[in-house]
Amino acid sequence: MDWPVSVALAQSVPELPTGTDWSYEVKLDGHRMIMWRTGDGVRLQARSGREVTAVWGDLALAGHHLPAGAVLDGEAVITTEDGRISFDAAQARAASSPTRARRLAAHRPAHYIAFDALQLPSPNGDMRARPYSERRAALLGLLAELPANTPIQAVSATTDRDTALTWYDTLHQGIEGIVAKRTTSPYRAGRAGAWLKIRHAETMDAEVVGYTGPPLRPRTLAVRLPDERTALSQRLSAPLAAQVGPYLAAAPVLGWARTTAGDAYTAAEFGLVVEVLAGTTRHPVVTVTRMR
Repeated sequence: MDWPVSVALAQSVPELPTGTDWSYEVKLDGHRMIMWRTGDGVRLQARSGREVTAVWGDLALAGHHLPAGAVLDGEAVITTEDGRISFDAAQARAASSPTRARRLAAHRPAHYIAFDALQLPSPNGDMRARPYSERRAALLGLLAELPANTPIQAVSATTDRDTALTWYDTLHQGIEGIVAKRTTSPYRAGRAGAWLKIRHAETMDAEVVGYTGPPLRPRTLAVRLPDERTALSQRLSAPLAAQVGPYLAAAPVLGWARTTAGDAYTAAEFGLVVEVLAGTTRHPVVTVTRMR
């Protein structure tokens, strides 16, 4: 399997699917991460393909318990003192320098909640073409061999839809919603696979394709919505502009482009995803809520 791997994504739906061939997983509010156990160490990959090992060193250390050749898909999460999952804490870690990340890890260590096994040591190899049910069983078997106090754990899952709906209705803090996965489906990159999700918030993920204003302090972001429309966001808050600025400044500029509505922006290649609130009209009003 070549680095970086393209990740599978879930499509938003209004309600969970029914049937006997679905498994339902809790969707945690953290940072998507691929954990690679190589022959001589551990590498951590963000959803965008960037290497993020340096700022998640505690998880890289824990990953050494995995056998060489294992590649897992999951979510890096951080909990607060009262045991709640905090996206803000995970976001602060992801945006920090390696030195600051080590300080944050000493105060609030991360957990890695795995939900898929993409590759296993020989003779299994690449697992992506195998059904979800096989990959889930392989993941549980692999994690069962880890030390009892490891921060690497399997995500909660059930084949009972009523149980999943109970989770959705009762679990909110740090829980985005529920992901349904067809048990016979392979692991496919993008939204082409059989992964569906319901979320508590009326939000969506959008790819950043450009910006207006100076890159280090952008006024707005140009984003590509799930329906392939491009739009400019509302003016960014100062903290959010400061957070995304370094990514924009480091990205190759492609020139000028225009949104679906005709608004001009500076186009660039980022591999950056943000969470937005967007209307459903022809010219949507888009508000960026946070960087993913």
